[in-house]
Amino acid sequence: MQTRKKYIFLTFLASWLLLFFFGGDQLRRFAPFSGRKAEARRNWPRWTDRSLLKSFAEPEELQRDEDPSLLSPRERRAAWLSAYSSSSCRMETCFDFSRCEKHGFKVFTYPQERGQPVSETYGKILSSIERSRYHTLDPEEACLFILSIDTLDRDHLSGRYVRNVDEKIRGFPLWNGGRNHLIFNLYSGTWPSYTGELGFDIGQAILAKASFSTDSFRPGFDISIPLFSKDHPQRGGDKGWLFQDSVPPKKKYLLVFKGKRYLTGIGSGTRNALHHIHNGKDIISLTTCKHGKDWEKHKDTRCDKDNVDYERFDYQELLHNSTFCIVPRGRRLGSFRFLEALQAACIPVLLSDGWELPFAEAIDWGRAAVVGSERLLLQQQTQFLWDAYFSSVDKIVHTTLEIIKDRLSPPRSRSRFLWNTLPGGLLVLPDFSTHLGDFPFYYLQHGYSPSKKFTAFIRAASQAGSLSQPILRLIQAVSGSQYCAQIVVLWSCEKAPPPSGKWPQSTVPLTIIQGRRKLSERFFPFEAIQTDAVLSLDEDTSLSTSEVDFAFSVWRSFPERIVGFPTQSHFWDPEQGRWGYTSKWTNELSIILTAAAFYHRYYHSLFTEYLPAGLRELVDGLAACEDILMNVLVAAVTKLPPIKVSQRKQHKEAAAQQAECGEGAAGTPLPGAPSPSAPHGARVKGTAGSRRFSQRQDCLNQLADWFGYMPLVSSQLRLDPVLFKDQVSILRKKYPSLEKA
Repeated sequence: MQTRKKYIFLTFLASWLLLFFFGGDQLRRFAPFSGRKAEARRNWPRWTDRSLLKSFAEPEELQRDEDPSLLSPRERRAAWLSAYSSSSCRMETCFDFSRCEKHGFKVFTYPQERGQPVSETYGKILSSIERSRYHTLDPEEACLFILSIDTLDRDHLSGRYVRNVDEKIRGFPLWNGGRNHLIFNLYSGTWPSYTGELGFDIGQAILAKASFSTDSFRPGFDISIPLFSKDHPQRGGDKGWLFQDSVPPKKKYLLVFKGKRYLTGIGSGTRNALHHIHNGKDIISLTTCKHGKDWEKHKDTRCDKDNVDYERFDYQELLHNSTFCIVPRGRRLGSFRFLEALQAACIPVLLSDGWELPFAEAIDWGRAAVVGSERLLLQQQTQFLWDAYFSSVDKIVHTTLEIIKDRLSPPRSRSRFLWNTLPGGLLVLPDFSTHLGDFPFYYLQHGYSPSKKFTAFIRAASQAGSLSQPILRLIQAVSGSQYCAQIVVLWSCEKAPPPSGKWPQSTVPLTIIQGRRKLSERFFPFEAIQTDAVLSLDEDTSLSTSEVDFAFSVWRSFPERIVGFPTQSHFWDPEQGRWGYTSKWTNELSIILTAAAFYHRYYHSLFTEYLPAGLRELVDGLAACEDILMNVLVAAVTKLPPIKVSQRKQHKEAAAQQAECGEGAAGTPLPGAPSPSAPHGARVKGTAGSRRFSQRQDCLNQLADWFGYMPLVSSQLRLDPVLFKDQVSILRKKYPSLEKA
């Protein structure tokens, strides 16, 4: 009985403590709880109340009024300034303070040019400035300048896009490289990537931009503004839906979202996942596919039901009656619903990674919004962390060692972004680069693009010491590509390569590297390879210039994957209890042979520096295992299959490379291998062919054993050019030669 009374007393006491900690401010607004006048009310408890604490601490030792673990906006900004000290523009470097000393903070708007209309929204911005106390008609008095050119919509597909802005602003006498200018922007970039590109050089101008990415935002210099519609009121504006100082009412819904569901493209992943949280009761998540001109072409099995459910609820009614509102990113980082949620007193739950929140320099959004990750509702981050760092003892140990390694060299250490983003810190080598744009994984996220040229890397192993006709034709075809920057030949034979005069004339530089006759060497990170893209080739590969051009254009859209021509596949053999390997033509593929394939040069560094020496020794000891290992590595990193592209002739793998100089570690011919003079068909069907196939299968199983699972991912996808084999005029086709047998 005594124990029961004690628990009741403790529960009662805890309830009162919670009430005063979290609800005391509201209770004191009622007369019985306060003897003070309304204007004298204070938050409670006040940990910095000097009248209570002066006997215990000096004033400078007292904590702030807020959570001591949180920095104020001013302190956060100071920290950002110190972290970004090497960025190009700061107020101290790109702003002339002397212009503001005599007349104070005055703003001059450029006169409107004839024949240069502005949008309704930009007209409101100019009107707001011209009606303000800051405006001046004299440019000599001005501290800040505003262009009359409408720069709000920089999507070049938009009808409001102003062209030739660079040419126009350079002609302005006051431009001065953008110094002391302020540029407004609401929409930047265009389909499909929607990057922050404006289409003109802002120079040293301050950028006030909506949907500002933290990567391009210059702290202490640029300003992030909210995205607002053209109907946003010029002055005054509607009041919020919750009266100040009133007790928030209990609302019908806990969490709501109603909006478009993008079926493809950027922003689709987050919005597509929101239907998982819908329960039809206190959590409402409604999406519609019905938007855009060709939505029916991309509709999935959920679309019809989603469209019906979408019409059952009123958007304004949901905003009025929910405690939390999901604000996911759209095509761009910002969204109109951010302001709509604020007005409705619906706490925004932000799912827009990398968004510099509006006016964050002054506003502490932690007190008004829930800032989450786009993965918050997808449950993907937990799986990523498990797979990257915790799923094996190896990964736990390697992660421990890599963290210590980073501590020893801070300038070349991995950022928290790299550790917390696919593919993870273990697979991003800081010795390769510390710039995100040098890796194949972050192009879409950060608006980078791979280089527009490629390096053709040909492995030659001709016993004769002379050049065969296939390699001559191959060099001619590859060098004819408009995207080829250089050709590098890895000469993997004991005999010296032919003199320079024997090599064919080429329109691009041709470099010969003397190899060490190891198969793994074809994936060594040679300094001669300077482009992002590598076209890996065997000397007897047959490709046309059109095939090379098309494959490269596909690779630039999928720079993290292997893109190429000859394919193989793997399968599980239940009878043998092991993985099988087949070169038969099937409807699935999981391997692109590196006899003709594009991939990112970073994989050379991963192959050589990330993989253990034992795996490279395995490759050197088995025939044709190196391309399987490269495919396994890329699949383990990306969790994605390779991509096959169209070609004129189907590749048929030979039992051993023609006139091979030797595929063993020592460079000697394999036992049972046919002589160089043997017919091509005999080599394929002979003992060497069987041995080669058996070694490939052994290689596959040993790699699966080392990785602890089978990383290869199967696919049924092949990419063809638009109009490929369509019944239209050959003159309308970009790659007509691909259809010729």
